Amino acid sequence: MNRTLLPHKPRTLGVTPPISTAPPTEAELDATRDLIKTLEDNGQFESPEDARKREIVLGKIDAIFKEFVRTVSIKNGLPESLANEVGGKIFTYGSYRLGAHGKSSDIDTLCVAPKHVRREDFLEHMYAALKARPEVTEITAVPDAYVPVINLVFSEISGLIVSLPQIDLVFARLALPSVPEDLDLSEDNLLKNLDERCVRSLNGSRVTDDILRLVPDVETFRTALRCIKLWAKRRAVYSNVMGFFGGVAWAIVVARVCQLYPNATASKIVMNFFQIMFRWEWPLPVLLKPIEEGPLAVRVWNPKIYPQDKSHRMPIITPAYPSMCSTHNVTASTQAITTREFERAGDLANRIVCGTEKWPTLFQKNDFFHRYKYYLQVIASASSDEKHRMWSGMVESRLRQLVMKLELVDNLEIAHPFIKGFEKQVVCFTQEDRDNVAHGQAPTSATAVHAPANGVATAESVSEPRAGDATGNEVTARTDVSAGNGHVDGEAEEAAGSPVYTTSFFIGLAVKPKDPGSTASRKLDIGWPTTEFIKMVKAWDKYDETLMEIVVQFLKSSALPPEVLDESEPLPVQKKRTKSQKGHRQSTGNENPSKKLRASGETDSQAADTPAESTAEDSVMADDADAMQSEPQPAAEAAKASDSGSSPAEPAAPTDGAAARAISPTAPAEPTAGPGPAPESSATQAGSEAAPQPQSSSSSVPVPSAPRSYSEAAAANRFGNGGLSGMGILPAGGRRAPEIKLRVSAAKASASSHGSGGGGAAQ
Repeated sequence: MNRTLLPHKPRTLGVTPPISTAPPTEAELDATRDLIKTLEDNGQFESPEDARKREIVLGKIDAIFKEFVRTVSIKNGLPESLANEVGGKIFTYGSYRLGAHGKSSDIDTLCVAPKHVRREDFLEHMYAALKARPEVTEITAVPDAYVPVINLVFSEISGLIVSLPQIDLVFARLALPSVPEDLDLSEDNLLKNLDERCVRSLNGSRVTDDILRLVPDVETFRTALRCIKLWAKRRAVYSNVMGFFGGVAWAIVVARVCQLYPNATASKIVMNFFQIMFRWEWPLPVLLKPIEEGPLAVRVWNPKIYPQDKSHRMPIITPAYPSMCSTHNVTASTQAITTREFERAGDLANRIVCGTEKWPTLFQKNDFFHRYKYYLQVIASASSDEKHRMWSGMVESRLRQLVMKLELVDNLEIAHPFIKGFEKQVVCFTQEDRDNVAHGQAPTSATAVHAPANGVATAESVSEPRAGDATGNEVTARTDVSAGNGHVDGEAEEAAGSPVYTTSFFIGLAVKPKDPGSTASRKLDIGWPTTEFIKMVKAWDKYDETLMEIVVQFLKSSALPPEVLDESEPLPVQKKRTKSQKGHRQSTGNENPSKKLRASGETDSQAADTPAESTAEDSVMADDADAMQSEPQPAAEAAKASDSGSSPAEPAAPTDGAAARAISPTAPAEPTAGPGPAPESSATQAGSEAAPQPQSSSSSVPVPSAPRSYSEAAAANRFGNGGLSGMGILPAGGRRAPEIKLRVSAAKASASSHGSGGGGAAQ
């Protein structure tokens, strides 16, 4: 398959001039060919047959939506002749509209209706119309989301069973009596008299179109974006709802790097992307163009006016009016995790370009379930498939609130949410089995283990993990079985069995390292965050305590359920520590692979992760971290725990009907200085062919601290790319985008100041 390697003639785009306009080298062209081949092998390009299937499905949805608008119009009193003319139109956005989608990419779709059609009509009647279609499966409405959405899957086209990705439908109504087929959403006046949710829905399509207009070469951008998205999914940092970057944010930051290197190939863009993002001085915003202050009464992102905007940690601003922050969900933990992944990927990309590594190395699966010693497991369960989808979606949308509450706990440094939930369906025959499954445990009765005569899958079979595809694209392990038909009462229920649907979410916990030489006890009390989280989700107006349940429980890594790992991936194993190791242990390095050994002289053997065997106690009380049970425990039996000597801090658990207790590993290391994309010197631009050398990221030079707030950054005059004022006006004679500040050693800085040729010294 032919792919574009050379970019077209560039345009000057962005809030600053480009860093380099040097043409690509032959080595960069070769690296891009290898990158495209790797992306093809990983299913990141859609076949023509799959593309036709998507078009057929979108055509069906467009027809269903138009009929829905017509029906609602008649119900609202419009004559049938007028109802046939009011229209209704769908627009795609996101990766599909950008042309950077793969085989498994979702189809983001905006449904635009005239003014007399309400969002409540869409979530009720459009949902019912879709659910009534036999080819539509797994449909869920999420009305309480930041942007209300209907999620569904088409499993049949023209009588043929197909496997298509999820379709996400969002809704917006315009202040117009009808919606013409030639409607252009780029017109700002369309936003008049709209509520905030409609503006957010329309912004998705408007932003996508603006991004395509603001990149110097669309094909290079698409290839680089495919690469970055695949990397982000494999490294589990792709989820807006969990506090990481979402699809729009990744597209904007890739587009910004394309603006800074308009003539670069996709491989060069990818290499510079990681290096630039690792060094970006947050909270300086990422902008593709100056922020526009329009005439409409709509809110535009401005940290000078709105305190909420000022609190954004990694602001990535949408280019379409009204500008919004696409990363408002980022927390302190997810920022640290994302920055760490930028550093790792930057080192790998540098070695790939130098020929010492291959592109598949960049896309290695994340080590989330091996990275931490302790986890929180949040289990949302329900007794029907439809209720479970609604309930688990609601819990997932609120999980970020639990992470933010955990970040306030003393001694807890990072609360790392995994980006996907793990679904399971088990047929149970006793109440005890149903309770066990709802708490993440296997059924105990013999009747739940063996398949009944009607062929319904056994609990044993549904407990096995589903392996991902050959490319590893499947992040979520889902186990599906046939579950019979609905609820039955009394003895009939015991005989026929009833399904229990569960979705488990996981949060890795990292505790702050203990001060060297400290012998004082520490406490890690997670009771308040988990209890408040449970109260919050149970306050949902659609919560039904007879059908739904929420459980939060502590797990050691050795007690993780098998479905979270691939079939070839072993469960984490914890070794028992010797008495001498217990007496001298100050901290561990194995809980977090990226954490470096302490400067206090701790050896590899002392840093080994070797907790003691589980005890038979029923409470969470322990004098040592390693006296804890490995099995999850109900919160009603839990209490505060403390460590003595050199053990990590012990958690306390909530007392609401959830099981919740946690111990945590050491926190991740501070990001260290790594390789940076210094501007091409005059020698490089003149055609120097010196081979690039990989640079180590383990420099001993301390990393300059980022500004702690917008006011501090502004006082230091560090808003060069337009955060508060100026919107990226580059000083006269400047070449580097002012938001990028390379971190170099004093020796390098001195050498640069005495070198010849100029232009290449990092500031």
